[in-house]
Amino acid sequence: MTVHQETLTFKTQGNNEVIDLTDRVKSVLSQTEITTGLVTVFSSHTTTAITVLEFEPGANRDLGEVMNRLIPQSHSYHHNVMDSNGHAHARAAIIGPSVSVPLTHGVLQLGRWQHIALIDFDDRPRERNLHITIIG
Repeated sequence: MTVHQETLTFKTQGNNEVIDLTDRVKSVLSQTEITTGLVTVFSSHTTTAITVLEFEPGANRDLGEVMNRLIPQSHSYHHNVMDSNGHAHARAAIIGPSVSVPLTHGVLQLGRWQHIALIDFDDRPRERNLHITIIG
């Protein structure tokens, strides 16, 4: 078994920003000789989430609007006693910090419209680290 790990750093704007990671993950994958296995993308931040979605402006906007309705920023969160981003922690926790995608014959087994995406729910710009682990 071979394992390849790499950390990618991003500057994000927050406020439900959705960033397509698919090409960056494929770029990391192309640096390895692993062709069959599993690719995991993990965010080490509690106000971001990683998911698989159809990456297009309407769907991205819909996701942000749904999260604004379900977990409004204006709510009085206990965490806001310390900081102003309680909503971001709750949103990220619901979606989760990582996804794993099967790798077959060197190809990520994403569906036709599926993209790997980072969503930053924080209320201000940040620098983010994402960890890519490829096992095969």
